Amino acid sequence: MKTYNINKGIAMSSTRQSKIERLLQKDLGDIFQKGTNTLFKGKMITVTTVRISPDLSSARVYLSLFPVKDKKEFIEYINSVEGQIRFDLGKRIRHQLRKVPGLKFFVDDSLDYIENIDNLLK
Repeated sequence: MKTYNINKGIAMSSTRQSKIERLLQKDLGDIFQKGTNTLFKGKMITVTTVRISPDLSSARVYLSLFPVKDKKEFIEYINSVEGQIRFDLGKRIRHQLRKVPGLKFFVDDSLDYIENIDNLLK
């Protein structure tokens, strides 16, 4: 009787996904760093996490923003210039990926959450 390891296929795809997530995080970080003065109005933007779909067609990018008063409005602005960001990303990763995934940006509020917990514990 033969047994098959079902998890082996899953582990391989998640390994590829995590490699691509790290690649996107690094390159998007560079794009945000270099475009700070022109495209992003002098704001400091850090790419904290990237999650890519299993079919590699879309990516959720979580950003930490500083100094931004209205983070929701700024994320809407970043999503409105997603085409330019995706174009710049495509120039960087054209040799690693066939298609550039669609990007959707979100605020990473984990640092705010941690700060709130610290304040409550004091």
